[in-house]
Amino acid sequence: MPYTHNKELTPHSKKLRKTMTSQERKLWYCFLKDYPVKFYRQRVIGNYIVDFYCSQAKLIIEADGYFHYDEKRIYYERERTEYLEKSGYKVLRITNGKIDEDFDDICRIIDLEVKKRIG
Repeated sequence: MPYTHNKELTPHSKKLRKTMTSQERKLWYCFLKDYPVKFYRQRVIGNYIVDFYCSQAKLIIEADGYFHYDEKRIYYERERTEYLEKSGYKVLRITNGKIDEDFDDICRIIDLEVKKRIG
């Protein structure tokens, strides 16, 4: 499935780039921003905004806070992940706690996944 996006979500994605969580900022500024393979922040894919997106690896990284585990939100996230995976993307979910506690390990996991997907 080709890359598509809902242009109506673009203003909201721009706002989210300016209001990233501390964990998203850490992941972006301390690792993904200068990663050798290009990543984007708060990218619109279909009718969803993803936290981080690498087109070359078809990889999406989601930094999940506590609100992602609310019963209604779990259903939404499952549906969203299913759509993205059916569209050919790999969705890597990382809890904010993991970013805070095991940042170096998270960076290694992301690096391995990118290398695995682009060869």
